[in-house]
Amino acid sequence: MLSEMERSEIERTLSQYPTRQAACIDAMQIVQRHRGWVSDESLRDLCELLGMRADELEAVATFYNLIFRRPVGRHVILVCNSVTCWMLGADALRDRVATAANLRVGETGADGRFTVLPIVCLGACDHAPALMVDGDLHRDVEPAHVEEILRGYQ
Repeated sequence: MLSEMERSEIERTLSQYPTRQAACIDAMQIVQRHRGWVSDESLRDLCELLGMRADELEAVATFYNLIFRRPVGRHVILVCNSVTCWMLGADALRDRVATAANLRVGETGADGRFTVLPIVCLGACDHAPALMVDGDLHRDVEPAHVEEILRGYQ
């Protein structure tokens, strides 16, 4: 069940869109901001609120790669794997991030601190390789600086 706070935020957002369905990404982001991810139950509640079918909303949720459909750590590390980042060392950066976080890409650590995920592009091709932690973009990242970056996210 959506909390009163979630429902209230979503209702305020609806006025910015021509239809309730058009607000679906914002609505899922609101739920995710409060809960850390969007569960099946939350998705069903959003369908009811937005007047959408479950398969419609699920299609949006699974297409948009910043909606997490399973639990993630307190801090989500997105490692860019675009062609530009790859050419400038994204593989070494990804491996260093995984080692520093003590987990494999796609996993969440046992302590729940980090989840490491690949992302198609962070839009920082002019400063590759790049990674993002909790919405903070880190550009021109040298693998040797990964531990220093991650120390900032307790």
